[in-house]
Amino acid sequence: MSTYVLVPGAWQGGWAWQGVARRLRAAGHDAVTVTLPGLADGDDRGDLHLSGAVDALVLEIEKRDLHDVVLVAHSWGGYPVTGAANRLPGRIAELVFVNAMVPRRGIPVTGENDEQAAMIHAAIAAAPDGTIPLLPEFLPLLLPDSGEELRGLFLDLAVPMPGAYFTEALDAADVTGLGLPLRYLLSDNDLVLVRPGAEFAARLGLVPEIVGRGHQSMVTHPEVVARALLRR
Repeated sequence: MSTYVLVPGAWQGGWAWQGVARRLRAAGHDAVTVTLPGLADGDDRGDLHLSGAVDALVLEIEKRDLHDVVLVAHSWGGYPVTGAANRLPGRIAELVFVNAMVPRRGIPVTGENDEQAAMIHAAIAAAPDGTIPLLPEFLPLLLPDSGEELRGLFLDLAVPMPGAYFTEALDAADVTGLGLPLRYLLSDNDLVLVRPGAEFAARLGLVPEIVGRGHQSMVTHPEVVARALLRR
């Protein structure tokens, strides 16, 4: 039996992984869906930092006393997962990146794509609390093959993203130096990543495994993503 710790991307809490988690549990495994600070409905987002997101993920694993963890990152979740993996390598059995960023020391999300960085900084400047809202016009990129009902539900569940989560960098080594098994799952037709997923996979020395369609494949194709995670 494995223990999967599932970390969502921007604007999302653990709800984004629920469909996958149910299927992992049905297969006899444990699954923990994580909601990081500022990403739950009603959270105070005024003074949050990337280091705090890493701390929260480390605490979640330690307080549950989890070992042999398959630590799974989606999208921006690659940042807190990379930070946590550097601090808890002895508790982790495998790292899996799903349509995820693979960060480098000292480079924030805004350091990966100049065009997106300009939009992020503009959004932060326009928000009194320095957050980045999920705009409705972004939904066709996140959920390219989905209908209006699912897109509307996603928008209702999403919360503003703490700006510092995109503008701050990790002071953590590349995960390739941790001696852990690594995988990169990439969905066809991902229109959101700040760089092509194949480039992020290459940072791990991998060719991506193609799984599902669209950036939010854990929401739209949970059975496909769960099957891929079970192939260890």
